[in-house]
Amino acid sequence: MQQPVQIDSNFIESTTSFIELVKELDSAFSNNTTIVPKRHHHHFPNPEVKEESTLLIMPAWKPSEDAGIKIVTVSPKNEMFELPSIQGSYLYLDATTGLLKAIIEAKSLTVKRTAATSALASSFLSKKSASTLLMIGTGALSVNLIQAHAAVRPIKKVFVWGRTSTKAKLIAEKLNGEKIEVKAVSKIASVISKVDIVSCATLSKTPLVLGKYLRKGQHVDLVGAYRPNMREADNETIKKASIFIDSYSGGLNESGDILIPLKEGIISKDDIKAELFQLCSKQKKGRIDDDEITVFKSVGHALEDLVAARYYFNKMND
Repeated sequence: MQQPVQIDSNFIESTTSFIELVKELDSAFSNNTTIVPKRHHHHFPNPEVKEESTLLIMPAWKPSEDAGIKIVTVSPKNEMFELPSIQGSYLYLDATTGLLKAIIEAKSLTVKRTAATSALASSFLSKKSASTLLMIGTGALSVNLIQAHAAVRPIKKVFVWGRTSTKAKLIAEKLNGEKIEVKAVSKIASVISKVDIVSCATLSKTPLVLGKYLRKGQHVDLVGAYRPNMREADNETIKKASIFIDSYSGGLNESGDILIPLKEGIISKDDIKAELFQLCSKQKKGRIDDDEITVFKSVGHALEDLVAARYYFNKMND
């Protein structure tokens, strides 16, 4: 029997073109022919670190073509063990025969597809002239989000904030050779009103993006806060902005960034302008004018994983 291809993080890192991956995602969201069941989302106790971990199981099928399932754990306290919070694998299958075609390192796949999805949303929601970005968070996603946004917008200057200034400085050093000026900052408030795009990827339980600092025309990209008790933006941000999500199924049920304002009556479901399926298929519009503040909330969608798995499998077989 044919053995599955092993696709590791080094291959993913060395072959990713965010422009290519964004186009693949755009096509998949637009065509909407992928079958995506509701993902399994299980929280389980982790007594050793005194904080719950999460198990995510995310399947998707494109009939007669391919299928896949991602099995991932998210352990917020993994820094104690000098490990990334996200661990897992992606099983890429032939949808007709069920043959396992590839086993893909899921952390890198998730990071790349998540960043590309934010960039795809930005192509509809940020100003075309957007040239400055604030990156809040210093995890594995931060570098990739900066690179992905820069693939779709003419980003020239980036500020990086993290709870640990050393990590923010390391990211700045890593990216300064990419024709982007990158600077670590100690306070979000000192720069947030000066940038065109704010991208936030953290596990924060208290808001880091405060609406009182936002100005007209900004785009806010909320990528972290994947649980109902987590949030990266406060009520004022949500109230001031036009809100977009990756999918109604996930966006309205999983993240505190949307659930808490809904529960408190700050917004209603009707205030959600569109999901990515509607934006990509041109059923609904994104940004209307240069004064609009837009928010994109991403919680992840199994379609994104399948698209990325197909992308890297095809790269491996080119």
